This record gives sequence, structure tokens and C-alpha cells, in this order.
Amino acid sequence: MIFLLVLAFFGLLLSFYLLAVICDEFFVPSLDRISGKLKLNSDVAGATLMAVGSSAPEFFTSLFAVFRSGGIEDVGVGTIVGSAIFNILVIIGASALFKSVKLTWQPVLRDTLFYVLTIILLLFVFWDGKVVMFESLLFVFTYGVYIVTVLYWKKLFPYRDVDPIDLLEKGEKRNAVAKMSRRLLCCVIPDVKMYKRLYFLTFVISIGWIAGLSYALVESVVIIADFFHVNPTFLALTVLAAGTSIPDLLSSVIVAKEGRGGMAVSNAVGSNIFDILFGLGVPWLIMLTFHSQSFVPVGTENLLGSVFLLFATVVAILFLLIVRNWRIGQRSGLVLIGLYLLFIIYTFFYVA
Repeated sequence: MIFLLVLAFFGLLLSFYLLAVICDEFFVPSLDRISGKLKLNSDVAGATLMAVGSSAPEFFTSLFAVFRSGGIEDVGVGTIVGSAIFNILVIIGASALFKSVKLTWQPVLRDTLFYVLTIILLLFVFWDGKVVMFESLLFVFTYGVYIVTVLYWKKLFPYRDVDPIDLLEKGEKRNAVAKMSRRLLCCVIPDVKMYKRLYFLTFVISIGWIAGLSYALVESVVIIADFFHVNPTFLALTVLAAGTSIPDLLSSVIVAKEGRGGMAVSNAVGSNIFDILFGLGVPWLIMLTFHSQSFVPVGTENLLGSVFLLFATVVAILFLLIVRNWRIGQRSGLVLIGLYLLFIIYTFFYVA
């Protein structure tokens, strides 16, 4: 049993690391190529393909948790809810620590209002402890409405696009382990920087790797939770949520150091919309379509409090941004990170 536990811990850490490398070095660049071929503008690309790139691990974790036997559906939901809280508090907070951020209010207001609506939908679905077909369709439909809104929002409220920063082109240094990992993975995943025409093959193979590693994450968490007799939802809300969001945190900190913290804030909010509406809605929809059961159970006693906290946090951040004229500084960043530590303490005592 100890050997199995050690293997689960090793699998958890290795999966986190490989997910970060594959998403950053292969999956996102292939999506960037696809975006260019489809001639998507930056807003639509960010709300769709780039959201897929940053949220693929959470999506597949949710998908495997829903389909896995053993009543661990809440692991997937917990990962996405915990990741949303991590993104809002830690990523925005860490980005603000390096430099005071002045946000472009039009896209931030759009995404924040949709995010508030998303959390209200989540509370509505969780309230009776089960998800039915209509509710899963509502999630997917709302994400479609969000994409359409993104497409036309700039025409209603004009603003200037922020050009993305290619971190590798700006000379980001990799350590020896990262270089070796990339070289090894290049043996099984085509590098779109070298083989530009193979971008779709890179996309497909990357999805396969992300799916397999997400499955390993779910199995590792179940083993660890059983050994320590803790609720697997607690590990999903904390360990899985933070682990799948660490790549976004690191890239956001690098962007913030370049003086583009506003981009990090916008991406943190926008990816959360994808996480909840698509990352939960689609697995629920697939489950209800291809299985005989009429609903998917949700453990409200473990998750409802966290969703309420997420709602309160988003409303407070929106109020803070409006009062401070869409500017967030180092002091606010420290407050946000402190709130996340309080969330961890709350989750430990009330969920674990």
C-alpha cells in the first residue's frame, strides 16, 4: 500500500509537470497556428482556442471524474471550482504584486459580468444536488452566447487590442530539465516551430497526452484520498486546482514583469468562464446523453460553500476595480493572496 501511495504522489507530480510542458510548448502553439489559419481576431481566439489551451487539463479531469465509477463526480467539479478561485485570487494577486495594473475596462467588464452570470448558473444547478439535461444544455448554450458577445462587444464598446507577448521569442530561459523534457517530447509530438505544416497533428497528439495525464491525476487523487481517509473533493479543490493552474500562474507572472499585467487579469477571468460553462457543461451533457441515468449527482455539502465564496470574491473584485478606476496595485494583490490562504483553511476544516 505504501508503494502504491508513493507511486500516486510521483504520478501526481509528474503529470502536473508534463501537462505544463505539453500545454505551453506544443498544444498552445498548435492552437495559435489554427487561430491564424481561421483568421480569428484576438478576442475570439482568446475566448475559444486560447481558453481551450489553458483549461484543457481541467476539462479532461472533469470528464474522467464524471465517467469514472466510484461516486467521485465531485472531483471534476471541485477541480474547476477550485481552479476558478485560484485564478481569480492568486493569478490576479500575483500579477498585481509586480506592477500596478491599469486594465482596459471594456473587455474586463464584459468578462466579469458574464462570470457573475456563470456563477449564478452554477449555484442554480448545485442547489438541488443534481444536474439534469436541460441544465447541462443551458451551460453550453450560455458559453455560445458568450462567444457571440465577445464577437460583437468591441463594436459596441471600442477599445484597442493588446498584442500578445511571445515569451519564447523574447528570450525566456529554460533550465536543463525543461530543455531535456522538451527534446524527449519532440520525439512523440511534432514541434510546430520546426514543422509548421504539422500543426493539426501536433494538436491531436497533444490532446491525447493531456487526456491521459488528466486521467492519471484523477486516479492519483483517489489513491491518496483513500490512504489518508480524506474527502477527494478537498484534494480537487486545492491540490488539483492549484496544480492545473500553476502554468497559467507562471506565464502570468512573466507577462506582469513585462508590464502587461492587464493581459494576465483578463485571461484569468476569461478562462474561468470556459472552465465552468464548457468544462462542466460538456462532460455533463455527454454523460446524460450516452448513459441511462436521468441526472448527474453533485455533492452540494462539499461544493456549495466554495461556490458562494467564489461569487462573493468576484463581486468584491468588480466593486474594487470600479472604485479604483480599473486599477489594481500591490496592496490589493496581497489582499487577494491572503484571501486564498483563508479559502484553503476553510476548505481544510469544512470539506476535508
